[in-house]
Amino acid sequence: MDSRPERVIVMEVGLRDGLQSIARTMPTDAKKRWIDAAYAAGVRHMEVASFVPPKLLPQLADAADVVAHALGYADLVVTALVPNVKGAERALEAGVHRIVVPISVSAAHSQANVRKTPDEMIAAFADMRRLSEGRAELVAGLSTVFGCTLQGDVPRADVARIVRLALDAGADVISLADTTGMATPRQVDEIIDLARGIAGSRLRALHLHDTRGLALANALVGLQHGIREFDASLAGLGGCPHAPGATGNVNTEDLVFMLESMGYDTGIDLPALLASRSVLADALPGEPLYGYLARAGLPATFGAPRAASSLTHTAP
Repeated sequence: MDSRPERVIVMEVGLRDGLQSIARTMPTDAKKRWIDAAYAAGVRHMEVASFVPPKLLPQLADAADVVAHALGYADLVVTALVPNVKGAERALEAGVHRIVVPISVSAAHSQANVRKTPDEMIAAFADMRRLSEGRAELVAGLSTVFGCTLQGDVPRADVARIVRLALDAGADVISLADTTGMATPRQVDEIIDLARGIAGSRLRALHLHDTRGLALANALVGLQHGIREFDASLAGLGGCPHAPGATGNVNTEDLVFMLESMGYDTGIDLPALLASRSVLADALPGEPLYGYLARAGLPATFGAPRAASSLTHTAP
């Protein structure tokens, strides 16, 4: 019997999702230092850029340069988000390993975010599948599956329909996103059940925002349902420019702490990860940086072997 801890992938998305939602542009050299620091801490999955028109997101205009730097690490899985076929062409040319395509289940959010209907995004996704065959893994990032600040409720039937269409269009991976931070543990439980019944093992990832402080609780529900890949943002940086009031992704440091404390293996060194926050503090002075672990520090008991007596119950 294999006694090694089960691996959980923590995908650092702050370089894309975090930076796209703040007004300031992080210098390219600072982004490279962020990648270096995250890699040194053991992070092996990073979403480092989005291939969109620079005039729309000047913060990410250096996408190709940032991707090239990330690809210098042979065992780093490099991901980029693309909203259209042109972006996919640029991402493939840059050499990314994975492409995430945002497909909003909410029609209102889809129009605000990419100026297309959900069905038009599915059609574009199918085009990207043909374009990228054999060159990159294609992830259908299903946005607003737990609710939308623009539309309100997102019917479960719509979620099921888009999951089926994304699979039919050739998705390698289905990722469920709480874009607006509206998800509750009960919702996560029910919607993972729904999507799992359709996508099976291709449902692999969760993208959670912490708008109402439930991101870690929602991640725990995901773990209970077999999800083993989670997006996260260093210092909780970020949000969504088309989701009013939404804050950043689940904090990377806090998520890693929870996972490691539960006995999962992330491969990430927490003290080094906490130290990497200095890159953000230096490059983005005055930008709010969040995180309970950074504020309170690692507890003295973290990493200590559990005493054998604590595993058994002794009658009084």
